[in-house]
Amino acid sequence: MVQTKGTVEAAISKALTQWEKDFLGRGPVSVKTDILRDMIIVTLKGILTPAEYALCQKDEGRLSIKKIRSELVESGRETLGELIEQLVNVEVITFHTDISTKTGERIMVFRLTNDLEKSLI
Repeated sequence: MVQTKGTVEAAISKALTQWEKDFLGRGPVSVKTDILRDMIIVTLKGILTPAEYALCQKDEGRLSIKKIRSELVESGRETLGELIEQLVNVEVITFHTDISTKTGERIMVFRLTNDLEKSLI
C-alpha cells in the first residue's frame, strides 16, 4: 500500500517528538516534517528550557548550550537513524542538525539512499 506524503510526515513528527521526550527528557512545543526528494527535514520548536534561554543571553552561555545540545543529539544519532529507517523503509545516509539559541528551534535533516518523495502520493 502506498502511503501519502502527509501521513508519513505526521508519523515522523510524532516519532521524533516521542524520541525527544524519551531520550532528552522533554519534548518540543511543535514539530513539522517535510519530505523533499531524498531528504527528510524536521523543524522542532520550543526545545530550550527557560534556564537555557537565560544562559543564551551571553555568548559563552550560547556556545555552551549549542555544544551540549549538539552532543546530546549526536549521542542518539544511531537510534534516530534507525527510527527513520523503520518509518520510511529507506536507509539513512547522513544526518545533520543545528539549534538556534535565538528562536529555540532545532533543524534535523536526514539524507536517504532513495528519493522518498517519488514513492509517496
